[in-house]
Amino acid sequence: MLPPTRPRRRIRGYSAILLPFTPDGAVDWDGFCAHVARTTDAGLTPAVNMDTGYVNLIDAATRRETLRQARVTLGARPFVAGAYAGDRPGDAWDAGAVIAAAEEVRAAGATPVIFQSYGLTALPPDRLIAAYETVGQAAGPFIAFELGTMFAPFGAIYDLETYAGLLGVQACIGAKHSSLHRAPEWARLALRDQLRPDFMVLTGNDLAIDMVIYGSDYLLGLSTFAPDLFARRDRYWLEGDDRFYELNDRLQYLGFFAFRAPTPAYKHSAAQFLALRGQIACDATHPRSPARPASDIPVLQDILEGLLALP
Repeated sequence: MLPPTRPRRRIRGYSAILLPFTPDGAVDWDGFCAHVARTTDAGLTPAVNMDTGYVNLIDAATRRETLRQARVTLGARPFVAGAYAGDRPGDAWDAGAVIAAAEEVRAAGATPVIFQSYGLTALPPDRLIAAYETVGQAAGPFIAFELGTMFAPFGAIYDLETYAGLLGVQACIGAKHSSLHRAPEWARLALRDQLRPDFMVLTGNDLAIDMVIYGSDYLLGLSTFAPDLFARRDRYWLEGDDRFYELNDRLQYLGFFAFRAPTPAYKHSAAQFLALRGQIACDATHPRSPARPASDIPVLQDILEGLLALP
């Protein structure tokens, strides 16, 4: 059943920050910091060390430096950050490593987003919820993350009963849902409204960014392309301005193009788009992340011009 829309709701927007690179494969820290600043200035909360920031491809030192650079850039302003403890298929869940990653984020003054891992997603539902309880007791409030395997092989989308258990973890203040399907998210919204109305259902559905009209907030990779335009779209919804719909449609066109298979290559699309906007120096992507062809650039340029032409 299609849920009702929720007009004039204030949308909470978290934007996953792209980690830009130079042509020789080094991190472009100036470009990163400028992008973090643009995002918070637009009114969105930056989310660093997420999938968009190649969190599972960069090393621990780079993840730590990302936290440091974000904090220096933002001063006292808030941000969230991925807490990632990598493992391999068949590994047991390492509570200590996850807690250490979350505490590192907390030490930077940010809220941890607990990334999934092979060990975590292999747990049966009761032990999975107990694992999240353990993290919350040790590291304080956090955001959970359901990550579809089209993004990363260690991800999983929980069944609704397991998600209900997650709502019972008081330290878990919200969860990003990245199945790229509407129906599971609608079911999560209904469950949230029933069991814990203050819980944030953060859509990660870059193929249906209008999920916000049904009560989701968001933590999106797509918003890294244009945090200013996402903030404008959100303001239109709050104000009951019909311009919300055309701007949302144009942004969704960008999402469909950028998030086509192979899905992880959207990060290169983001770099191409930000380079077209003159906001990073070049469109290099992480050397272990799939790339898009240069023939995408004229399409992105056309989409950009259409977005910028909107009133």
